[in-house]
Amino acid sequence: MKLTILGGGGFRVPLVYHALLGDRGDGRITSVILYDTDASRLAAIAAVLGQQATDVADAPVVTATTDLDEALRGADFIFSAIRVGGLQGRTVDERVALDLGVLGQETVGAGGIAYGLRTLPVAVEIAQRIAAVAPDAWTINFTNPAGMVTEAMIPHLGDRVIGICDSPSGLGRRAALALGVDPSTAFYDYAGLNHLGWLRGLRSGGVDRLPELLQSADALASFEEGRLFGADWLRSLGSIPNEYLHYYYFARETLAAVQGVRQTRGAFLLEQQSAFYAETGKHPEQALELWQKTRAERESTYMVESREVADAGERDERDMAAGGYEQVALSLMRAIAHNERASLILNVRNRGVLRHLDDDAVVEIPCTVDANGALPVTVSQLTDHQAGLVGAVKAVERSTIEAATASSRAAAVKAFAQHPLVDSVTVARSLLDTYVEQLPNLGYLRP
Repeated sequence: MKLTILGGGGFRVPLVYHALLGDRGDGRITSVILYDTDASRLAAIAAVLGQQATDVADAPVVTATTDLDEALRGADFIFSAIRVGGLQGRTVDERVALDLGVLGQETVGAGGIAYGLRTLPVAVEIAQRIAAVAPDAWTINFTNPAGMVTEAMIPHLGDRVIGICDSPSGLGRRAALALGVDPSTAFYDYAGLNHLGWLRGLRSGGVDRLPELLQSADALASFEEGRLFGADWLRSLGSIPNEYLHYYYFARETLAAVQGVRQTRGAFLLEQQSAFYAETGKHPEQALELWQKTRAERESTYMVESREVADAGERDERDMAAGGYEQVALSLMRAIAHNERASLILNVRNRGVLRHLDDDAVVEIPCTVDANGALPVTVSQLTDHQAGLVGAVKAVERSTIEAATASSRAAAVKAFAQHPLVDSVTVARSLLDTYVEQLPNLGYLRP
């Protein structure tokens, strides 16, 4: 089978290839096509993959191209992992918001809206090319903001595009391990939107073990989300939020922490990865070693400001060993390709599962996957609090999609103004004007 990776020069691509190298079953991926608009980044990542494959018999053959249609033709699966505007764009997303006194995280709040506004037009064009060139392929969307981008691609690809994220599976795995439960045997009652969901139940052996977990201070302190949110707040919620909800529940503290650092997360990654690509270009024989060193530093500093606010300490190996989005993607591909029934938390159309959202709203929810794709399963309904927050952010996502598809400044202002982490219409207008001024990809929203 042939796998095409859009954004093939991206830093996390070797994680996907490593997962493929470990897949020794029949009908596995034998050909990987890397597509990117940056030939130098493609060369660097291709060098890493080549060294990963050393001494691996019949490793998937890797080729690289800057021609989109060439990359798509004949693909069985397509991973979309693009970053429009690069990490330079992310630094602008973050800094503009912070300078205007609101949170500027990559996918949450004003930064996430800006990221969506510059990504959606490109994602839609890609979806149209996939429909024309590889209509039978399954598209697995990694591109953030994952739920929003997946929803924008569905009109062109239907249910053959599925969004994924590793945060829900990582949360479920850590919670199960804290209870001494085998993560692969548990059912996770999880629902919400991408980067905005809650674990409301963890069933093992027909019993919901989440109440037991919430009552154990020691068990909660043993994993990242338990330390991030604290036992008292988790017991009040009666659920365990996705880590990204720290930006909502502790918005003021997190904003202050981010404003107090020398450089934003995006600036740190830009500096770090620029050094990696430059060094790999000079020393391609050291590509894998350089990548591994850079990745270790990247993972250990993830969400560092939130951990400092919560006094949660440094990440340990248990926090970081969640299987990763590459394992979610591999499980999804195998389930579809071999009709191997699997249960995964994915970004798909709601289809009436969450009653307060319409059928076409993309939600993040447990699904049963087989050769026919992903079908959401029944979960408990959201609480009033959860439903209110999900409804507000879904409205923001749809206003962002409208702004991108109709080149509508009014819809873009509405998206910023309606977000729970933006507290003023005046600030919303300033955000849009400043982003348009500083991000070339947003020229379509100029007055």
